[in-house]
Amino acid sequence: MTKSFLYLLLVGLLFQTVPSLAQRSMERLSRGVVAVRTSQNQVFVSWRLLINDPDNVAFNVYRTGKGSQPVKLNQRPLTGGTYFVDTSAKFRQDAVYSVRAVAGKTELKPEGSYTLSASATSPYLTIPLQTPADYTPNDASAADLDGDGTYELILHQASRGRDNSHKGFSDPPILEAYKLDGTLLWRINLGRNIREGAHYTQFMVYDLDGDGRAELACKTADGTIDGQGKVLGDSTKHWAKTDGPLEGKILDGPEFFTIFDGKTGAALATTDYIPSRYPTNGWGGVGGIGGNDNNGNRVDRFLACVAYLDGELPSVVMCRGYYGRTVLAAWDWRGGKLTSRWVFDSQQAPDGFSGMGNHNLTVTDVDNDGKDEIIYGSMCVNDNGKGLYTTKLRHGDALHVSDLDPARPGLEVWGIHENEAPIPGYEKGFGAALYDARTGEILWGAFPGEDVGRGVAEDIDPTNPGAELWWSGSNGLFTTKGKRIGDSPSSANFLVWWDGDLIRELLDGNHVDKYQANGPAIRLLTADSCSSNNGTKATPALSADLFGDWREEIVLRSNDNKSLRIYTTTIPTQHRLVTLMQDPQYRLSIAWQNVGYNQPPHPSFFLGQSMKQPPRPTYRFPTTNQLNR
Repeated sequence: MTKSFLYLLLVGLLFQTVPSLAQRSMERLSRGVVAVRTSQNQVFVSWRLLINDPDNVAFNVYRTGKGSQPVKLNQRPLTGGTYFVDTSAKFRQDAVYSVRAVAGKTELKPEGSYTLSASATSPYLTIPLQTPADYTPNDASAADLDGDGTYELILHQASRGRDNSHKGFSDPPILEAYKLDGTLLWRINLGRNIREGAHYTQFMVYDLDGDGRAELACKTADGTIDGQGKVLGDSTKHWAKTDGPLEGKILDGPEFFTIFDGKTGAALATTDYIPSRYPTNGWGGVGGIGGNDNNGNRVDRFLACVAYLDGELPSVVMCRGYYGRTVLAAWDWRGGKLTSRWVFDSQQAPDGFSGMGNHNLTVTDVDNDGKDEIIYGSMCVNDNGKGLYTTKLRHGDALHVSDLDPARPGLEVWGIHENEAPIPGYEKGFGAALYDARTGEILWGAFPGEDVGRGVAEDIDPTNPGAELWWSGSNGLFTTKGKRIGDSPSSANFLVWWDGDLIRELLDGNHVDKYQANGPAIRLLTADSCSSNNGTKATPALSADLFGDWREEIVLRSNDNKSLRIYTTTIPTQHRLVTLMQDPQYRLSIAWQNVGYNQPPHPSFFLGQSMKQPPRPTYRFPTTNQLNR
């Protein structure tokens, strides 16, 4: 009996006590080793703890130089945080690090280890880009496009864009895929019949059929060019209005939905986009400032996500509208065929579901049945495509879902709502509210009838149990019960786990700050010569647990737009957690992070001070993954 078989048998026995639910297809990841030189003599090495590692797994760290045999750097197997500081690395610029798991007294072979090395003493990796002239790197996503267990980055290159409420021509949106060494895998030009802007270009990158390689799914049109140079539809058509108050708006012509091969960028299947735009004046309602229009504003508000609607394989959900009529269309990509699973249309739903959308959404299993629901701002759509509940709090710009209050069962939603205009029956809706993710019961709210722009929920104060809540204009930090416990944080945009404790830090623009209840925030990182995206939203291209231990990386564009920089922490931590990318909710949050007004990802469990060990979900790995394990 081989050592590898014994290891797999041990892992299987460990999970026999897990409740029997449908097993989600989960991407198989490598160990994700990253090495960052922190001084002339030291290198910080970090790696993933994986979901199929036994609880008592230990690790050995090896260093290999050019033409030399691997040298083990630790005296005894490492059982704490998944990092190691090599203090004997002076002048070893050619060093490559690998990590081997130790089960009992048995050391296993390296598990697809691929060492990412940051040069000099800067805590970032550089990905050179081939940015087209007059374009700027914008939102990004991460997925394993070739099945080797390492993420690639899929980047939206943006040029002249337009908000839905304004006329004017925009430039074609471009999507590119890069390996972490800067290799350009493909470029997809969505063409002049897809408008550029935060509300139009939603792209989903995920392994939709469970074969170990991710696909790309997005809205396309006449003139879209796939990654192999093939044109979709009629390239001679230009459907934008040419003058007048609708100049540059695209209110005619076919709309497509396309699945692309993640490795090659080739279009695999194209069908009509659901729903169509018609009637273009049929998308008004109580959301936003109420009312209606026929100028391409409300009709062209798009969102998208990925959700495990059957509990086993993911579906992609393409959405249209949130100020009034809202339609969500779920699609399955299985065995090379694209099929419609269901369509939710608020016009056919009970009263209270129209106008409840946000500039963003989130996906999680609110009822713990192994299948995902879609929290679409102030309403929730069940895994079967039926409306589950509505809070009737209308549209907003920010949304946060997690176990924010670990003292009560289930997940909570922290929603920010604008309430720009009084509408009969909705006059006193909260500007900021905490509600139960399963039932929609409002637990606590503030600023009734007020327009609130931004808001955040997370555990940033170790003196208070659970998460803290704040919002623009809140003049304070609040508990989940509504008690003020401190001053307002310095920002209300993004978040990141960065230092060595379990408390999350503030990510705003190109810097990371640690909140202090009784004083100014402590600056932990300033990413010089880098910029954030999306104006005052000040969001990164992407923030996710891309490699290394459970803490998150920050992806920013360089000021000259010629590269992306991936910042990774080099602060030691004794906390040991499975990579966040193997928590179902967190992983899906990375898929939808590029959508609308970007929001930070959250896991399905409470991650913070005095947290409990999170349960490991049931899962299965792809059977055709190319990763050598």
